[in-house]
Amino acid sequence: MTLGLAITLFLIGFLGSFISGLVGIGGSIIKYPLLLYVPPLVGVAAYTAHEVSGISAVQVFFATFAGVMALRKENVIHYKLVGYMGVAIILGSFAGGYGGKFLSADAINFVYAILATIAAVMMFGPKKGLDDIPMEQVAFNRTVAVISALIVGVTSGIVGAAGAFILVPIMLIILKIPTRITIASSLAITFISSIGATIGKVMAGDVLFWPSVIMVIASMLAAPVGAKLSTKVHAKVLRAILSALIVGSAIKIWLDILA
Repeated sequence: MTLGLAITLFLIGFLGSFISGLVGIGGSIIKYPLLLYVPPLVGVAAYTAHEVSGISAVQVFFATFAGVMALRKENVIHYKLVGYMGVAIILGSFAGGYGGKFLSADAINFVYAILATIAAVMMFGPKKGLDDIPMEQVAFNRTVAVISALIVGVTSGIVGAAGAFILVPIMLIILKIPTRITIASSLAITFISSIGATIGKVMAGDVLFWPSVIMVIASMLAAPVGAKLSTKVHAKVLRAILSALIVGSAIKIWLDILA
């Protein structure tokens, strides 16, 4: 572990975790491509897709935990929604996290690209009028919530993500949850999901200790700042940031797969 590598990992973790707290995702939509491409680009290291997915899984666990702790006193987490989707997603993420060891690096990148593409398309669906619904009036289809969370858990667990970058569009477009409640609740669901994904990746032997430690330290510092800021930024701005991140990441991964 060189100083240059440590600094690079810290900056990746800090940036990704700040955005994680800001838009209610685990941050893998950002950190997965950054970990895969930036270290070799600056000449400090080169990680495989399996190693990147392992580091991401551990980092997401701590980033989302810090984000949830920062929002626990705000009235923006829908605990019933978190309960239904959380149980389903942790089962799926464990299966995907461990099962990813049987896939090639190209297959893992392909799964990531598919997820990012689906999320990017969904982010442009209709969302009018959702942000004015108060917490006590928010309702959702329990069956759809559970099934979607289970599917997201399996697929996102493969790439070491907690799935929030596709979970958020599902909550916004399909379940019709208001933006701020979606962001806060998805952080809590993502935290639960990351438990299964992290255990699966550790059991698969994909987690590198020191890179994970550095990313975790960055996460604990940056995620609460982003989470607090999310309560003050306009909902349309938050959706625009998330949309741009998802679309950009999807395009980058597809270009590399097709190259």
